[in-house]
Amino acid sequence: MRRWCVPNVQWSQLVLCVTVLFLLGGLHIYRGPNGGALQTLDEVVDDEDMSGSTRTTQDDRAYRRLRFPKTSRRLPQAIIIGVRKGGTRALLEMLFLHKSVQKANGEVHFFDRDENYERGLDWYRKRMPYSFPNQITIEKSPSYFVTPEVPERIKAMNSSIKLLLILRDPVIRAISDYTQLHSNPLANRSSRSFEQLVVKSDGTVNTNYRPVAVSTYHNHVYRWLDVFPRDQLFVVNGDRLITNPVSELNRIETFLGLEHRIGADNFYFNRTKGFYCLRYGPVDKCLKETKGRKHPEIQPAVVSKLREHFSQHNQKLYDVLGQDFGWPEK
Repeated sequence: MRRWCVPNVQWSQLVLCVTVLFLLGGLHIYRGPNGGALQTLDEVVDDEDMSGSTRTTQDDRAYRRLRFPKTSRRLPQAIIIGVRKGGTRALLEMLFLHKSVQKANGEVHFFDRDENYERGLDWYRKRMPYSFPNQITIEKSPSYFVTPEVPERIKAMNSSIKLLLILRDPVIRAISDYTQLHSNPLANRSSRSFEQLVVKSDGTVNTNYRPVAVSTYHNHVYRWLDVFPRDQLFVVNGDRLITNPVSELNRIETFLGLEHRIGADNFYFNRTKGFYCLRYGPVDKCLKETKGRKHPEIQPAVVSKLREHFSQHNQKLYDVLGQDFGWPEK
């Protein structure tokens, strides 16, 4: 088999090469079952049929590059189902700090897109990374949370799967959603401000505006709890994950049945970005520049109107989940 980088290199040089490739984003690191150093890196000869995919993405190619003996692609044992702009990418990357977690790169969108779902579970499995038998595979697609068909589709695959839902202050999430939509040059952006979109001419909140509808969490949670028992749904406090990631991650490790391995030494606070970045041993990694982008200044009266609007909806959420997030009401 052909080696990566330069043949006949010393072990230290090989590790350095792998680290550089990881930082460049072109390599997915597969860790051994004991979280130890990388073993022999062999190029994969993979004859799996990829014809069902409309295109070969960079992530697909990365999955096909490296694997260990005794690993396989498996359907996920846990899924981050949302919520959009709630911190799903940060949560996935933080969980990947754990030696027993492998993650799917990108968003698979299997259960929420009919054209993907019709390709079947084998197509879905091939979107997953290679993992050892004692590791768990996790994927995240934030639009799962708000798509009506998804809960039943996931249950049909695995009725005992563990679900992770990350929620944050609904007003801040709505503003973040608007900010992302208006920063995307490919999106069909409205020229109207957030205030114009979120408040109707009669002064009431526009509940049909998608960022508001998505932030009305209890409307979507009911659908999931009609299909799955409450103990299979772990609701992550997205605001706490930002300010105190270790304590929140320790709770998630317990839920997933993992040893408590993620600690304070896995994080450092980046004052420039204003949030915690990750530390994989000697390798530091921050989320992309698009994460944590600056929000526009919103009129205080509009923020107050939104907080008052969401207060009753938030209470319904607290009641159904048995979990109070303490989001501001004014």
